[in-house]
Amino acid sequence: MTGYLITIGLETHVQLRTATKMFCGCSLAFGAEPNTNVCPVCLGYPGALPVMNREAVRLTVVSGLMLGCEISRRSTFDRKNYFYPDMSKDYQISQNGSPLCVGGSVRIETAAGAKRVRINHIHLEEDAAKINHYARFSGVDFNRCGTPLMEIVSEPDLASPDEAMAYLQALKQILLYAGVSDCNLEEGNLRSDVNVSVRPIGQERLGTKVEIKNMNTFKGIYAALEYEIARQLATVTRGGLIVQETRRWDPELGETQPMRSKENAHDYRYFPEPDLVPVELEEAQVEAWRAALPELPAVRRGRMAEAYGIPDYDAAVLADAKENADFFEAAARACEPRLGKTVSNWFMTEVMRLLSESGLTISQSALTPSALAELVTLLDTRVINGPTAKELLPELFRAGGLPSALVAARGLGQVSDADALAALVQQVLSENGKSVADYRAGKRAAAGFLVGQVMKLSKGKADPQVVGRLVAERLAGAS
Repeated sequence: MTGYLITIGLETHVQLRTATKMFCGCSLAFGAEPNTNVCPVCLGYPGALPVMNREAVRLTVVSGLMLGCEISRRSTFDRKNYFYPDMSKDYQISQNGSPLCVGGSVRIETAAGAKRVRINHIHLEEDAAKINHYARFSGVDFNRCGTPLMEIVSEPDLASPDEAMAYLQALKQILLYAGVSDCNLEEGNLRSDVNVSVRPIGQERLGTKVEIKNMNTFKGIYAALEYEIARQLATVTRGGLIVQETRRWDPELGETQPMRSKENAHDYRYFPEPDLVPVELEEAQVEAWRAALPELPAVRRGRMAEAYGIPDYDAAVLADAKENADFFEAAARACEPRLGKTVSNWFMTEVMRLLSESGLTISQSALTPSALAELVTLLDTRVINGPTAKELLPELFRAGGLPSALVAARGLGQVSDADALAALVQQVLSENGKSVADYRAGKRAAAGFLVGQVMKLSKGKADPQVVGRLVAERLAGAS
């Protein structure tokens, strides 16, 4: 690969979180029987007129604001003409000349440090139908036709499959924070067309671009890029020419395959959509949407690390999902400020383990921020010990409630009184003479075994620190 530069750009199609389609009132419920969520508008019947979805416009503008785009105060829709079974009216309503959002960027982390990937523009359009291929025939499902799609077009600023993954992950996280899309790859909420080219180092002009269409998994995009880059480099190093074309990724063969020669904009015969008026946004409306924006994930990571005294790694893990970050912050605010790291530790270990085992999100569990805060506080004030806290958390996660109520009802309070524990320590030492002898012989690990026996005898209620001190004192006296 020495001697060549790799250039990658992505066109990412994002299904917007609306209840109805872009230009009609049909439902967007996923999983419906084929061709049941349809009407004359999305089927393209003659005389049926589109009506613009206002919420789709708002969500697109919000996305642009999150990405630092310039918002067009006036934008228009166009007809993108093509003949294919997935668009029954033989054109797609899209934006070509004046998109809603222009410019902007996504910040990613690379091996060489932080990098900003520029956004060319974001435009709004309707999705096409879905073609399902079977052994003897193909079927067209128009339930998806007319779905509001936001297309985010990057500049060719990416230089490797790793950078492409970092860009897509960062973009997905921003969109989830903004609440504009579910970004569910399994349901086709996020798909990308991948543009890739190679050129010799020192050549300013970009190489011939090849597009890989409609990739709907990050794993697939990464594998397709690796293959296509290797294919192009092998071609140019042996003196061959790269043909501008559209290719598809075949995951079973592990290779890209030609589909058609690459179209240019004039091939689609774009012209203004005569049935839709321009979108005109008032300054006050745009500023109101801007004022309601959430923090960017990167900003939140930095703020949480500083506000709660947690490492950057903890902040990154917690901020990865907005609802996890919201939960952590609510719990941390309900504790003393010095307990932020403790709350972080409990969420990142015990709570996330329960989330993984159950397959639930934190909002689907019965655990509340106040319950986690109270559990951490009870542990910090030594009302309960660690084993008791770990015993209570799964129940709080499954059934809810407050730890203090469970502790009081079941008598789970920690025993810290040295006099009360002294008898238990003496009993354990008397019943485990061999371990005492091992300790005297220099096997210091025997002390840990004895502490464990006292904890078992107390049914986990003894204060481990007090027990450890008492056992050490008795063993020292015995030796």
